[in-house]
Amino acid sequence: MFDPLQLFGLFVLALVAGTIDAMAGGGGLLTIPGLMATGLPPVTALATNKFQAIFSPLSAARHFWKSGRLPVLKLWKPALLAMLASACGAASLTFINPGVLRSLVPFFLIAICGWLLLSDDLGKEPGAARMKFSMFAVSVVPLIAFYDGFFGPGTGTFFAMSMVGLAGLALDSATMQAKLYNFMSNLGALIFFLFTGHIVWIVAIVMACGMVSGGAIGARLVLKHGTGLIKPLLIVTSLAMSARLLWQNGTLAAWAKALGLH
Repeated sequence: MFDPLQLFGLFVLALVAGTIDAMAGGGGLLTIPGLMATGLPPVTALATNKFQAIFSPLSAARHFWKSGRLPVLKLWKPALLAMLASACGAASLTFINPGVLRSLVPFFLIAICGWLLLSDDLGKEPGAARMKFSMFAVSVVPLIAFYDGFFGPGTGTFFAMSMVGLAGLALDSATMQAKLYNFMSNLGALIFFLFTGHIVWIVAIVMACGMVSGGAIGARLVLKHGTGLIKPLLIVTSLAMSARLLWQNGTLAAWAKALGLH
């Protein structure tokens, strides 16, 4: 049972997370620990999070589409692939141990931070595409979506940065397209979790309301400020996700012990 004060706190948490998620990804960095702090078991927290997590990218993608900056009709096929691949990723949780990814993902995120910090003009303007869009759509998009269903942290960042580095998009355009793919990948995983019975619906619905509001706020900020706001947020959220995953893995504790700090 959840009292009104707890539900209000979760709504505010989702509002903040949805705003951040719409701009740079990483909203789950706040919502998953928040859900687990209420005493929900990890699987229940993850399933509940997947329901409310679809609403921030959906809200953001809607605003980008209405502004004329998101070509949904061009992107619906890779978006559908993202949904199917994510459902497969969620299903694979029943027989694959995600421990290897849990160890590797922080270092991928740190590498992205280094790339952003060392490239002052990264994503300010469209660049040369290293892959045809059709190839990118049938390979990279479903691969990242499968990861989202299987594990998840950093999915929005991986979508956006792969489109900058491989598809030649500007960072603001890549961020907008990432919201569509991220919505569909969350939806695919959610479809799988709907059959597990782990979703706490009162919490999911309250947080979904916060996510919708946050997604709208974040989308407006992206449209107004562009890459000038997105890049620093990507760096901060990527570092924060890396630190959290390294802490969960025990890596930070091991480093501290080796240095005589623990």
